[in-house]
Amino acid sequence: YNRFEDAIYADVFRTWSPEELIAIAFEQPLQFNPGTSWGYAHTNFVLLGLALERATGQSFDRLMRDRIIHPLRLRNTANPSTPAIPGPVLHAYTTERGRYEESTFWNPSWTLARGAIMTSSLTDVLTSARAIGTGALLSPTAFKQMLAPDTAGLGPWDHQTYYGFGVVVKQGWIAQNPLFHGYAGVMAYLPERELSIAVFSTKTEQGNPDVNSSESLFRRITQILTPDHTID
Repeated sequence: YNRFEDAIYADVFRTWSPEELIAIAFEQPLQFNPGTSWGYAHTNFVLLGLALERATGQSFDRLMRDRIIHPLRLRNTANPSTPAIPGPVLHAYTTERGRYEESTFWNPSWTLARGAIMTSSLTDVLTSARAIGTGALLSPTAFKQMLAPDTAGLGPWDHQTYYGFGVVVKQGWIAQNPLFHGYAGVMAYLPERELSIAVFSTKTEQGNPDVNSSESLFRRITQILTPDHTID
């Protein structure tokens, strides 16, 4: 992936197409045989976006608006189609390119399906965390499948902490922990307490760009609010 990373950092404002991302992924050798281990890959989301567009005949952006953003009344969430973020905005900083610099408007098009990259607010993220954690937009069967411990025993996962369909299930929490271009976050929902938490942060000059600094804040919050469901 070194050539891919070099290309990203050479032009941080570049817009990547799904076809480019998939071509790069398929050039790589398999890391393991299917079903024998686990590895996180953004490529899965890119493929899913293309599959949904083909199956429905609609753009992924339209699907997100009609099936998620509008039903959940996420008034501060949108796909801007560019790296622009409406103000007020948490400015991001990173040392990923060897120097401390602002990365607020670096293009994240390499991370997800076209139309899936959203700008949002903390309140909308909290609403989203609750909707994901309760299966508000899913059938009972689909919600159960999303949380099934199918990855337990593969890679780093066990039955207490595992990866479902797009979410991490850990100590009862249903969560996601994005980390890229100086932004670090955790959004999580605890069904037992009907509690949503959202934390976002950026990096100091001494911060490690490969470490999600929001996870330590989230861990401290769980120690205070939910000591029986503390994240290690």
